[in-house]
Amino acid sequence: MSWRRVFQRAGWLDSVGIVGVIVVTLLALTAQWIAPFDPMLRVAPAYLPPSAVHWFGTDEIGRDMLSRVLIGVQATWLPALGVISVSLVVGSTVGIVAGAVGGWVDAVVQRMVDLFLVLPSTVIVLAVVAVLGPGLINAMVALMIFWWSWYARISRDEVRRLVARPHYEAARISGAQPRRLVLRYLLPGVVPSLLIAATIDVANVVIVMSLMSFLGLGQPAPAAELGAMTSRALESLTVYWWLPILPAAAILVICLFANLAGDGLRSALRGA
Repeated sequence: MSWRRVFQRAGWLDSVGIVGVIVVTLLALTAQWIAPFDPMLRVAPAYLPPSAVHWFGTDEIGRDMLSRVLIGVQATWLPALGVISVSLVVGSTVGIVAGAVGGWVDAVVQRMVDLFLVLPSTVIVLAVVAVLGPGLINAMVALMIFWWSWYARISRDEVRRLVARPHYEAARISGAQPRRLVLRYLLPGVVPSLLIAATIDVANVVIVMSLMSFLGLGQPAPAAELGAMTSRALESLTVYWWLPILPAAAILVICLFANLAGDGLRSALRGA
């Protein structure tokens, strides 16, 4: 399906979300080069309000807030995509194998997935990071431990639906190799549902990662993380409003774009 057809079927609001996700990704990939100032260095007097020179003002040290927000977007968005990608690969592989093989393998996988899904994942992720220690890698690992189970459930259910179709049974009886069965008959039917779920799920990962940095479980200061910048500046909300508001607004915009893009992809793929 072409991008033009995706935008036509998505609607204008969801198309804004898709474009927004593309823009956020480009900003995250190029943050070091497009940031107007070094985000770690003092470049102006402290607590300057937004202006033509410093669009987002300066912080309590005199660092440019726009530069720090851009780096914060990178430190939040790219790791979230990494968590989703790894979880998607692991979960879809487990789910496809369970759904295609069936029997006791399917039963064991379902019980394991059920266990992960019923646990309060956000609370346990915070506990795991607290035990492992603050840091971006630890946060990503803790999230990956739990996030794969959702994709395993989706892919398993889709595969069980697909293997019940006559064309799959005919291909299996005719002697088609398992690899061919998966690549030609199962994977094309599973990918759309997984893609929609993953796109929408990015917002959830962004929120959890921002929450961890807000609680001090992300990268140590002076690293630029959106949640941490919001947390450290809360006491200045009534005086220097831009310090907590602008990083928090960046989180809000990222999550909004991700949700709209997921809705747009769902509309486009289901209409295909």
